[in-house]
Amino acid sequence: MKTTKFYQSIGILVLVFIGYQNYAQTPKVFEEEGYVSLFNGNDLTGWKIPDGDKGHWSVIDRVIDYDARSEAKGNKNLWTEKEFIDFKLHIEWRFKGYGDHLFPLPTIMPNGDYLRDKNGKIIKPLGPNSDSGILLKGAGQVNLWCWSVGSGELWSVRNNKSLPPEVRAAAVPKENADQPVGQWNAFDITVKGEHITVVNNGIVVIDNAYYPGLNIKGPIGLQHHGGIDEKTGKLKGASSLVQFRNIWIKEL
Repeated sequence: MKTTKFYQSIGILVLVFIGYQNYAQTPKVFEEEGYVSLFNGNDLTGWKIPDGDKGHWSVIDRVIDYDARSEAKGNKNLWTEKEFIDFKLHIEWRFKGYGDHLFPLPTIMPNGDYLRDKNGKIIKPLGPNSDSGILLKGAGQVNLWCWSVGSGELWSVRNNKSLPPEVRAAAVPKENADQPVGQWNAFDITVKGEHITVVNNGIVVIDNAYYPGLNIKGPIGLQHHGGIDEKTGKLKGASSLVQFRNIWIKEL
């Protein structure tokens, strides 16, 4: 009996390892598949640091680190210098922690609407939250956050009620595939024209969703969200306490 349990445990570990390898590859694998690195691990060469940022977008221990405190007056996002049309993007990310207070976190239903009470009011339980995103071609946003729906959501598509129901529903992650805060996640994003597919930790969460109006060409960005509350001097809820690493792109 002990021998059987031992081999069952080994089998589970092998499956976990194989699943992990599917989304967290070595640099050599990406190079062999024709990907190009967007981050050298040493500095922000190839990226446009916001004017007046004052070091809040930085590189620490070979990862891009952001503390949500950029002092830039305008756009605080970090953008690639190069622009892209159609591509496959691999990017690994994690949240370091939360802001200074709890944040209302509504539950997103599979059709894109919010869970409501019997009176039609959106239910917004408070919870700790960090928030960021991957910006595609200067416009399209793939969300990173702590909501129960999981990361990968296409915010502007889901919230555009002028779109057909099936288009809005396709912008909602099929499941929450996020790792707990503090652990690394891996996105594999495919962009072809106005369609986006998002694989989160080896699981397809957005499947060839239509993103109307997505730019033909544009840079890739890492999103600033939240920041300092001028009244309290503390971080707002849902701030971008986030890190990124292993950023690879293959143009199609």
